[in-house]
Amino acid sequence: MKITANLAALLGGVFALVCFGVAVTGFSALSDITDAQQLADARGFAWFWTFLGIVGAVCGAASWWIVRSEFERENG
Repeated sequence: MKITANLAALLGGVFALVCFGVAVTGFSALSDITDAQQLADARGFAWFWTFLGIVGAVCGAASWWIVRSEFERENG
């Protein structure tokens, strides 16, 4: 299955938004946790999803850049 660069940019953006949404939910729930071990685990979980969101955003931006540079090269 081939994925075009346009679709990869879109999917990277959607993936990043979902990951950042999970991360925000995780960070907002930290105030409700009283156990120190659970708090540390939840904070790590939220930071992991933040990392995944950054990876998705970078991949989407790279795909968008490829599409844009290819378009400029073809149209001069």
